[in-house]
Amino acid sequence: MTVFSFELETPDPVRLGLIILQADETIERDFRRLLPVETACHVSRVPSGLEVTQETLLAMRAHLPSAARLFPDALRFDAIGYACTSGASVIGSARVAELVREGAQAEAITDPVQALIAACRACGVTRLALLSPYVEDVSDMLRQRLAEGGVETPVFGSFNVAEEAKVARIAPASVIDAATLLGADPSVEAVFLSCTNLRTLGLLEEVETRIAKPVFSSNLVLAWHLCRLSGARMVPGFGRLSEVA
Repeated sequence: MTVFSFELETPDPVRLGLIILQADETIERDFRRLLPVETACHVSRVPSGLEVTQETLLAMRAHLPSAARLFPDALRFDAIGYACTSGASVIGSARVAELVREGAQAEAITDPVQALIAACRACGVTRLALLSPYVEDVSDMLRQRLAEGGVETPVFGSFNVAEEAKVARIAPASVIDAATLLGADPSVEAVFLSCTNLRTLGLLEEVETRIAKPVFSSNLVLAWHLCRLSGARMVPGFGRLSEVA
């Protein structure tokens, strides 16, 4: 056997982590489009229920530390995102951060609820129209968390779906029609399309053009906030928020 000498390189300049739901079929594809190619994004998954209820969402608390431990041990992350909007609203962002830190080292922890509040502040938005795929009590928790962060949701609509697998199958045309109707209400300044599993990334600009207001989605705000926390620059061209530093 010939033994060769070698040199070691430094880690990637920006290191992101993403903890996604077992049932999520959408966010990984979206993040490949949203993040610059030079940004390292390591993904882990957390067990999730077949239906989205407050009980199944709370059950993720027991699995978040072990999901975080599946990241490479040698890495310290610039930021880690827990990619579940409803889960973050039910568990609470502070508790999510505590649980993730039990399993991984990171300078910052975020989730779609934290990220949306930060995005609204950056854009001067205080009143949102909310489009959710989920049943009412799950959506109500999200509205409560947003209100605590200074963002009201006076206009609200839902597809009222309990099964996670169906969420990824909701046609973009249905989302466009619902978001346009909600966003046309003069009492709101922007629209939020909730859920990382909902297929929304390719329709943001169309809805923005229709209603002449910003349109946010769970995956968009999470990628934007991770980039902001880590110093990376999100790929432009996905609505107004992608242009906000």
